[in-house]
Amino acid sequence: EAITVCVLDRPRHAEVIASIRSVGARVNLITDGDVAGVIHTADPATGIDLYLGQGGAPEGVLACAALKCVGGQFQGRLVFRNVDEKERARRVGITDLDKKYDLHEMVRADAIFAATGVTKGALLDGIRREGGHIVTHSLVMNSSTGTVREVRMRRPA
Repeated sequence: EAITVCVLDRPRHAEVIASIRSVGARVNLITDGDVAGVIHTADPATGIDLYLGQGGAPEGVLACAALKCVGGQFQGRLVFRNVDEKERARRVGITDLDKKYDLHEMVRADAIFAATGVTKGALLDGIRREGGHIVTHSLVMNSSTGTVREVRMRRPA
């Protein structure tokens, strides 16, 4: 009961959601923004303890870069939908198709993570007009310094 798990609300996650609930943990469903959902696990103010689910490989790498900047953890493996995807993985040198990767295998060197909200979400505000100005909201993280900066920019339209 003390754990809250964030999950992207998709039909493919129905069994995962049922499993989480069956052990008494809370589920926080999100409609989009899986990278933001992962980042929320590193912020105690969000109340999110874990992120669980299937997403795209590029999003997994982005999430790992952000988590590396704040000392988070990650475990993931590739999920293949068909033989063509397995063959493509082999062509790029992946030999163990069942391997579980951790954060340091996904992002081996120092990382900088930067994101700017396009539309309003749980993590960042979207781009908006304010008078004669354009206002943006960005997040910049650096693994070598452990810094996390929020940048709100206002410039003439």
